[in-house]
Amino acid sequence: MSAEIIDGKKISDDIKSELKAEIVRLKNQGVVPGLAAVLVGDNPASALYVKMKAKACEKIGIYSEVIKCENSTTHDEMVDLVSELNKREDIDGILVQSPLPDHIDEPAITVLIDPGKDVDGFHPLNQGLLLAGRPRFEPATPMGIVEILERSGHNPAGKNVVILGRGFLVGRPLSVMLSTKTRLTNATVTICHTGTPDISDYTKKADIIVAAMGKAMFLKGDMIKPGAVIIDVGTNQIDDPDHPKGKRLVGDVDFDSAKDIAGAITPVPGGVGPMTIAMLLKNTVKACKIRNGLI
Repeated sequence: MSAEIIDGKKISDDIKSELKAEIVRLKNQGVVPGLAAVLVGDNPASALYVKMKAKACEKIGIYSEVIKCENSTTHDEMVDLVSELNKREDIDGILVQSPLPDHIDEPAITVLIDPGKDVDGFHPLNQGLLLAGRPRFEPATPMGIVEILERSGHNPAGKNVVILGRGFLVGRPLSVMLSTKTRLTNATVTICHTGTPDISDYTKKADIIVAAMGKAMFLKGDMIKPGAVIIDVGTNQIDDPDHPKGKRLVGDVDFDSAKDIAGAITPVPGGVGPMTIAMLLKNTVKACKIRNGLI
């Protein structure tokens, strides 16, 4: 029996519709959420991602401003820019698109962002609040994964969850979020990584597997317990002579072998990806409400 395909695009569209209605209510109170995205250099992937964020903001009524900077922008110039955005009353959320050029100290810029405008959830203060069980802004991709599980009817509470990857953006924060005692989490969480001797020992026992290793098609069907829920975070390009562009996008899961074993699975593209932007928008609306005393 083939797995249920979890449609992240549909779920993200539902969330955006909910946010759009909430933004209408805010505007009726004279409040407009605002998001500033800073793009440094000419990285095509970063430029596309920022463009997608701006377009999503426009569709649901968030004021969006994209600030493009030359690759030669200095660290001190970035400090001045972020400091100015921190002061602006029309901006509720600030994101600095990663990666930054090597000559800019990215962690130092992240720390400089006002924690109340840190809608990426990367500031150490927001990371600390997450670890303390009092989250303000959770990182967008892990937040999207929790939403996908809830809205697709696969609540992880009481389940055995294995996360493949311990990265700062997904694996580590997600492990904290899923192990927190709430109605939508409260799972038993194991993180597997390059130091794990035999990852399949863990994945074969998992009710839910989140693949976030950055290794194309790593998780195979024979590594999965029948009926398990598979959340694929990976975005990898591989050579494919049959594809018009000579390459195609795949996840960290070998979809073809996994879909006949799993109970449910997210595709790549169209799974976790759309959720990341939706959660960024959700954090921006939340930041606006906090800054205006509406929460």
